[in-house]
Amino acid sequence: MNDSLIAVSPDFMPLPADDFGLRFEGASTSPDGALPYDLDSNPRYRVLRGFHSRFLPDDRDISIYLPEAYRTEPRRRFPVFYLHDGQNLFDGRTSYAANRTWRAHTTADWLTRQGLIEPVILVGIANTGARRIAEYTPTRDARLGGGEGTLYGRLLVEDLKPLIDRRFRTLPDAANTALGGSSLGGLITLVLGMKYPEVFGKLAVLSPSVWWDNRSLLALMNPSQPKQHLRIWLDMGMSEGLRHLRDTDLLHRRLVLRGWQDGIDLKYLRVPGGVHDEEAWAARFDQVLKFLFPAVK
Repeated sequence: MNDSLIAVSPDFMPLPADDFGLRFEGASTSPDGALPYDLDSNPRYRVLRGFHSRFLPDDRDISIYLPEAYRTEPRRRFPVFYLHDGQNLFDGRTSYAANRTWRAHTTADWLTRQGLIEPVILVGIANTGARRIAEYTPTRDARLGGGEGTLYGRLLVEDLKPLIDRRFRTLPDAANTALGGSSLGGLITLVLGMKYPEVFGKLAVLSPSVWWDNRSLLALMNPSQPKQHLRIWLDMGMSEGLRHLRDTDLLHRRLVLRGWQDGIDLKYLRVPGGVHDEEAWAARFDQVLKFLFPAVK
């Protein structure tokens, strides 16, 4: 972890002593001759470089995007949306597919200005490349390995969330804390949401990899188990493959049998023409935000 600390902006709360050594930076500077990104000069975007956890070996960057009201309402606290694959959320220069992101910050800003969602802090947790599969899977597959999702969950719950709650003006309760991701990120979101309903009260499960480890996820959705107090967004693109669509249909039915109600605390969207990539997830991220963080009437 970096051992220097940038000057603290009035937008941020003072750092407690046990957070000393963390470095929150602005966006990366564009190369000479390149067009600047909007994030380069946006004071509401910060990146924590080299976040270290006690539970997994690889450090990772954490991206934080604050709503406009964070600056204009200094006494207000805000809900938080934690999202996996943080490289792909905001900055096209870090995305695995160059210049193709979820456009999470611009979508959130637009919806907030329109009064369609409440202002929310977005936190992107970068994956660690080769170890992404291990960290985003709850069980070990006989052929593909993996199975470090429990440790990744402890990283989120015991290391990262307490830091974000200390560092920023958050509403830390489960009702104001969401977790989300796509593909394997959708898989680990649902598993960790079921494990930690007292931490994450809202889940965004996009194009989940239900297929992992012979669909072991479905065993966790046993209808005989009690329903947790969770608000769940679930979706699958109809052009992602018939197998994946059928698996997600089955997952949806299991959730309903457990007690979730469509249109109340569960939203299942079968996306016509939806494929498995950042553009597809970006195209429906507005719907995700509106379901999980609707504006208070």
